[in-house]
Parts: sequence; structure tokens; C-alpha cells
Amino acid sequence: MDTAHPTPHAPKAPRLRRASRGERLAILGLIALSIVPMLAGLVRVAQLTIAADSTPITPANERFYGAPLPVIVHIVSSIAYALLGALQFAPSFRLNRPGWHQRIGWLIVPCGLASALTGLWMAHFYPWPAGDGTLLYAMRLFVGFTKTVALLLGVRAAQTKRFAKHGAWMVRAYALGMGAGTQVVTAILWAVFGGGAGEFGRNVIMGGGWLINMVIAEWVIRRRLTSPRRRTTVVPAHPA
Repeated sequence: MDTAHPTPHAPKAPRLRRASRGERLAILGLIALSIVPMLAGLVRVAQLTIAADSTPITPANERFYGAPLPVIVHIVSSIAYALLGALQFAPSFRLNRPGWHQRIGWLIVPCGLASALTGLWMAHFYPWPAGDGTLLYAMRLFVGFTKTVALLLGVRAAQTKRFAKHGAWMVRAYALGMGAGTQVVTAILWAVFGGGAGEFGRNVIMGGGWLINMVIAEWVIRRRLTSPRRRTTVVPAHPA
């Protein structure tokens, strides 16, 4: 046997990390949170497109028929943002499929920006429905503006390889984008505990949903940064 030139060992393939039960539950929970607003949004899109001639115009929906494009873009982009964004919360997915993490990120960012910017447009230009007021208008502007800035800062952080900051900004942007799902929960709780209708109730339901998500987002970010098991994942930055 020739031992002068030993055959080099083939490099071992990296071991894939299996998704934990917690990861799977987190993804399913985020998707479940999206279901009610997603279905309601799809019904709205159908009413404004394929069933536009047969859908009765009411005080609750008449503002959409004068300019349907912003609300259609908002709904479609928000659905894509919610569903695709849920996958990014799985550390195993980011570690095992960094290329797919980036590709989905390039889809999420324009969807998130479209959702935020059309949300700002609708808040400012659509007539206010019953129950809306100045405070809710200000909250909508704050959420749309903050979500836009968070997405842009998240992209910039990825480009400069500051991955911890990238993850933090994207978590904040996603939390704001998921406000509609949490507002379903706050609406149910408000009704169960006998909350009244009108402008005050509307402010509590809508503002409460956004506030809960913002608090949870900051908790997730802090937990990532302080966890002793946290490891820095080197993922190539988004191209400029």
C-alpha cells in the first residue's frame, strides 16, 4: 500500500440544525395570528376587483372605491410580509439556509415598505371611518413611519455586516406589521370585558395591539442579546 501520498479526507458536510419545538410553535403562532386579517383582506380585495359591480357600497367601505389601488396593494403586501416574515424567526432556517434567508429578505423588505407606505397614504387621504379620530390618525402615522425607518435601518445594518442590529430592526418592523393580528385579540378582550364602542374603544383596541407587539419585540431582542446560548450567525450581507 502506498502511504507516501495519503488520500485526503473529503470535507464533512456541515451538520444541519433541526428546528426546535419552540421554533415550530413560534412560526405557527405568527401564521395563526395572521389568519383573521388575511382572510378579511382577501375578502376586501375580492370585493374591490372581481365582485366590484355586485358589492353594495356602504359607509364602511365607500372610501375604498374612489381609490382602490392603495388598499389592494396594502393588503397583498401585508399578507406576503406576514407569512414570509414568520419563517425568518426560525434560527435553524437562518443557519441552515442562509441563501434562502437573504432571498426571502429581499422579498420581505419591498413588501414591508409597500405595506407601510400605503398605510400612510390611506391614513392621510382616505376619509376617516366612524370611530376614528385624531389620536388614531397620529398612531397610524407613527406606525407607518417607524416601520419604514426600521426596515431601511435593518437593510443598512445587513449591508454593513452588523447582524445583531439587522435582526433587531427587522423584529421591530415585523412586530409593527403584525399589528392587525394582535388587534383582533385586543378587540375580543375589549368586548369580553365590556369595553364600550366609539372613538375611545377604537383607540384602545388599535393602539393596544401595536403596543403589545412593540413590547414583545423589545423582549425578543433583549432575550437574543442576553441569552448565554446565543451565537453570532455569519450571514453574507445584502448586496448594495
